[in-house]
Amino acid sequence: MAQGLRIAVVGATGAVGQEMLKVLEERNFAVEEMLCLADPREAGTKIKFKGETLTVREVEPAAFAQSDLALFAVGNDVSLALAPMAAENNCVVIDNSYAFRLQEGVPLVVPEVNPGDIANHKGIIANPNCSTIIMVVAINTLHLAAGLKRVVVSTYQAVSGAGKAGLDELEEHARAYLDKREVKPVVFQHPIAFNLIPHIDVFVDENYTREEMKMVWETRKIMHAPELKIAPTAVRVPVFRSHSESINLETEKPLSAAQAREILASAPGVVVQDDPLAGIYPMPLYTSDKDQVFVGRIRRDISVDNGLAIWVAADQIRKGAATNAIQIAEIVAEQNLY
Repeated sequence: MAQGLRIAVVGATGAVGQEMLKVLEERNFAVEEMLCLADPREAGTKIKFKGETLTVREVEPAAFAQSDLALFAVGNDVSLALAPMAAENNCVVIDNSYAFRLQEGVPLVVPEVNPGDIANHKGIIANPNCSTIIMVVAINTLHLAAGLKRVVVSTYQAVSGAGKAGLDELEEHARAYLDKREVKPVVFQHPIAFNLIPHIDVFVDENYTREEMKMVWETRKIMHAPELKIAPTAVRVPVFRSHSESINLETEKPLSAAQAREILASAPGVVVQDDPLAGIYPMPLYTSDKDQVFVGRIRRDISVDNGLAIWVAADQIRKGAATNAIQIAEIVAEQNLY
C-alpha cells in the first residue's frame, strides 16, 4: 500500500467493530485517518487505536465524504440505510451484515476463494456469514481438485455468535444450573448451559433455518457453483468462542484421504491438525483468537463413493467476520479499488 487510507469503522463499539480495530492494528494496515462511528447513544465513547485515543462519533454523511473505506459491523437495517449513503460519497463499504450478500452486482468475498470478485464492486462489498466463510475456506481447494457434487454440513456454533448477550447468558445459565436455580432463556430459545439447540435464526422453507440457508445461498455465490447441493444443520452449543463444523463431501472425481490431506496442507488460510491417534484435531478452545481455519479428522466417507469427511474449527469473530473484512480491505487498498 503506497499510502494510508482514511478508514471509518461503523459500529466501532460492538464486538465485531472492536475486533476489526484490533485486526487492523495487528496487521499494520496503513491508516491515514481513523474514524470510529456508532449509534448516537455511543457518541463520545473513547477507543484506543495504535496508541491513540479516539472519540466515537455519530454516523453522518460527512464522515463518509472524508473516508476512502468504511467497515460496517452493524445490523441489516442500519447497513441498508447507511451503506448506500457511504457509497454515494465515494466511500467503499465492506459490510458484515446479511443486507447485501445476495444482491446482484454486490461481490460476496472470501479472499482465499474468490478475491477476483472484489474488482467488480460498485461501492459495496459483502462479508459472508461466519459459518459460510469457515466452510468455504476448508472445502474450496478440494472442489478445485475433484469437483464437489454434494456437501452435508452440521455446525457447532459458539454463543458469541449472538454477541455479548449470548456470552453472558451462557455464563449465567451455567452458574444457575450448578446452583440448582431455574433460569429463563432470553437470548436463546432454551437453556444453553450443558445443552445443544438445533435452532439458529428463524425457520424458513422446508423447516430449514435462515442461518442454515445462508450456507447454501452464500456458498454457491462465493464458489461460483450455483448447482452445488448443500444440506446444512446449524446448532448452538455451550462454547464461548469459535465455531466448529462436521462436513461430508461427495466429489465428482475420486480423492483419497491422503490426497485431501496434502491438498489442504497447502491451501491458503488452512492449518491441518490431523493426527487423531495422538489426540490432535481442531477444537474451538485452541482455535480462538486465531485467523486460520483448522481442519482435521480427514477420512473417507464410507457411506458413498468418492466421499470425504472432515472436521473444521475457526474463530468466527476473527476469520468469520473481522479478519475476513480486513483481508478484503487489504486487497482494495493494494489494487487501488477505491
